[in-house]
Amino acid sequence: MTEIQIKLNGSVERIDVDPWVSLLDLLRETLKITGPKKGCDQGACGACTVLADGRRINACLALAVAYDGSEITTIEGVSHPIQEAFIHRDGFQCGYCTPGQICSALGMLGEYQAGMPSAVTEAGEVPAGKPSPEEIRERMSGNLCRCGAYNGIIMAIQDVAGTENR
Repeated sequence: MTEIQIKLNGSVERIDVDPWVSLLDLLRETLKITGPKKGCDQGACGACTVLADGRRINACLALAVAYDGSEITTIEGVSHPIQEAFIHRDGFQCGYCTPGQICSALGMLGEYQAGMPSAVTEAGEVPAGKPSPEEIRERMSGNLCRCGAYNGIIMAIQDVAGTENR
């Protein structure tokens, strides 16, 4: 066992963890944080997406020990207008993927605002302002929604893009 310290949703946690435990399992099983979901457990669905030091990651693929000293934000620690936008735009149905979608959207908006390239825009070509629907689709492609609420998700992200920082 190794002791790690993380700042989880604003609170410092010291936890003994085995070196092979994923961040997702630490969050769900040890710390009882249930927002991030275990969907595919292979990094393909995005249901486990959290923010690590402001960047989105798939918690199922991350070893908890690698995030010693990091700030981890799950949906439980998010307070952002995007949550209201998801409701207003019907960006969820069953809600299973919603925590990961929201965390991913926040990380994606940060990446876009920082000018990080995507398959839609090359480095140095990311336009200022709101990302286009095509840009959002590309950047959110790692988050699956089995209910098909994609159009609502895209509209919700566009509603808040550029209006407020995390």
